[in-house]
Amino acid sequence: MSNPVAVYPGTFDPLTNGHIDIIQRALYIFDELIVAIADNPEKSPLFSVPERREIIEKAVKDFAPRVTVDSFNTLLVDYVKRKKAKVIIRGLRALSDFEYEFQMALMNRDLDKTVETVFMMPNVRYSFVSSRLVKEVFQFGGDISALVPSHVFEALKAKYPR
Repeated sequence: MSNPVAVYPGTFDPLTNGHIDIIQRALYIFDELIVAIADNPEKSPLFSVPERREIIEKAVKDFAPRVTVDSFNTLLVDYVKRKKAKVIIRGLRALSDFEYEFQMALMNRDLDKTVETVFMMPNVRYSFVSSRLVKEVFQFGGDISALVPSHVFEALKAKYPR
């Protein structure tokens, strides 16, 4: 029996090692994973969609062709249906993530009963890591090198020269 295609959506601004951890472990379960960058300018992203796409593609190149990178600016369930996927992957770092993610999963199920949401917890090393926190700590001179791939660290240095 073939495992379905899954979509891992997010802003990935920037990609962290926690994201990579979820991607790697999702590949134990699913045959194909689409990392889908949410194009939401209202969130005022640091990196443009093309920059995020390039960063993610570099990070997942060893997983090709099972992992592809795309972007969307529609309802997530509409995007998932268009990609003929069956599953949405969402990472849960802490209890504080659960309420929001639970509401989103129920809304998505209400919009399309054929799409399931699978929650995955990252490795405990990354359970506190968020893109927002990585950017904030980096801006103020903190060492985030263990929390992001090296090329993300370099991209952050280009955005926030020290």
